[in-house]
Amino acid sequence: MAAIQYYDVILKPIVTEKSMNAMSEKKYTFQVHTEATKNQIKEAVEKMFEGTKVKSVNTMNLEGKKRRRGMTVGKTAKSKKAIVTLTEDSKDIEIFEGL
Repeated sequence: MAAIQYYDVILKPIVTEKSMNAMSEKKYTFQVHTEATKNQIKEAVEKMFEGTKVKSVNTMNLEGKKRRRGMTVGKTAKSKKAIVTLTEDSKDIEIFEGL
């Protein structure tokens, strides 16, 4: 596969009640590319959101769920989540501000 650029790493933010509560601790949750590494995720967040400094990145690989439609059995696509913790002196991420 071709090298993943930083703007291809973060796919979308995950907005749930649990992730919104974690924002008070400067933890932000994103859905990321399935082959992205922790270093690539850290670099992407720091480049896409000016003034942010990443303290740590935790990732989770989510397997696809089995789904049926009549007799046909299939699986949904696998995905990857990343919880990014920012440093204390870092700016907040603006896309989560109005939520």
